[in-house]
Amino acid sequence: MHQITVLGFMELHCRDQGKHGNKMQLSGDMRLFLYQIVGTWGQLLFPRPWKEFRLWYDLHKVKGIKPFLQGMVTTGWYKKIGERIWTPWFIKFVHSRSYFNIYTNFQHERALSISHRDAGVNYGKTAGPDSYLLDEHSLDFDLLEMKSLSTLKWYDFCFKEVIPGRIIRSPAELGHVISSVQKQESVIFVSTFQVPQNIVTNMLCHFEKQNIQNYIIIGSNSDFQFDLARRGHPVIDAMRYYAGIRADKSVDTAASSLNPAQEILVKAYVMKKCVESGYSGLLVDANIIPNSTNWYTETVASAGDFLAGKTTELFFARGSPSARTIWDNGLMHEVVATTNSLATKASTSTNERSFTQVMVNLLEHKGVKVTGLDEAATGRRVDVHNFSMTSTTSREDVFHWSAKSDHNLVRKSLDELGMWIIDGDSTCIAVFCHQS
Repeated sequence: MHQITVLGFMELHCRDQGKHGNKMQLSGDMRLFLYQIVGTWGQLLFPRPWKEFRLWYDLHKVKGIKPFLQGMVTTGWYKKIGERIWTPWFIKFVHSRSYFNIYTNFQHERALSISHRDAGVNYGKTAGPDSYLLDEHSLDFDLLEMKSLSTLKWYDFCFKEVIPGRIIRSPAELGHVISSVQKQESVIFVSTFQVPQNIVTNMLCHFEKQNIQNYIIIGSNSDFQFDLARRGHPVIDAMRYYAGIRADKSVDTAASSLNPAQEILVKAYVMKKCVESGYSGLLVDANIIPNSTNWYTETVASAGDFLAGKTTELFFARGSPSARTIWDNGLMHEVVATTNSLATKASTSTNERSFTQVMVNLLEHKGVKVTGLDEAATGRRVDVHNFSMTSTTSREDVFHWSAKSDHNLVRKSLDELGMWIIDGDSTCIAVFCHQS
């Protein structure tokens, strides 16, 4: 469900985006669109989200939380004006919930509501109307036409298009999404199995900060995964994907999780689909944080067709003809056999449950070279047992930690390093805009 908070009748101007946002470019036939920026003049507020906002506002006020959101001019307004303006609060609320507002686009600077910009609190001298009021004489389209939400364009604070609802349940759907998100013919797959939600969210905020957009999330059937899809993140519903590749109608697609053998099989089929589509794929657990825009490039720079982490759950397969041949020549049959054997065991070791280790063992058994990634050379391990307060440097391209680590201590360590960039609402502390 996509929550709509406001219907705005005023015309928007380029100054309304977040800092360094993209210029607004809308086609003439796009009468309605969705945008995260809240227009507090000339708007129609819907009752349910307004009530939700008031409850959220009261809770944050009681806790003494300020509506600070880095990257938005409203933070400066609040620091200067304080509680005399409520716009920063609503902006922060919309950002935390990833809600959108419906706006009109009537072209030729026309609007259903205008500001006369008379001299007063907001203007030192009268500036005149900011738009032309739409009336029956200037009406050259069907005012009552209302298209479905699924056909409207969605834009975030930076006026970057958001595509909500991308939940992938089959290889065919995956192929389409891979083609749409790939960058330089590469895709990053983020496994969120057994990773706390706040750790995943923090990682995605760093993706946003570093302008990493060529990723797809793999996760269990959960409200959290569906909420990520609602917010515009492409998500693989692992349970349904598994049921599809196994053609097994007995699989409970409503179940919340897969067992380790099933997780390995899903990851293998996802990587196979990526490679056979002609794209390179990097699969990582959400136990890493990129600290450089060159993180991906430098990670795979020394790789041949395959690369694997030595201490992290990281596996890379190049989208080359030679790599595709290896996948086609029985590799998946061996993966299936391995996972079938794993599923029958009463207990398994950490290595047996590791997708990376399974793939390395199978490839090396076939005589295929797998380059080993020395994580210590390019990144820093967040060792909670011997944590240093040393600040980050440009040479630390990535931070990583063991899946066995205490997640509360990981959070504390990342916070000390300035790498914990989510707030009490588990949303990014800033709006990170990048020019498209």
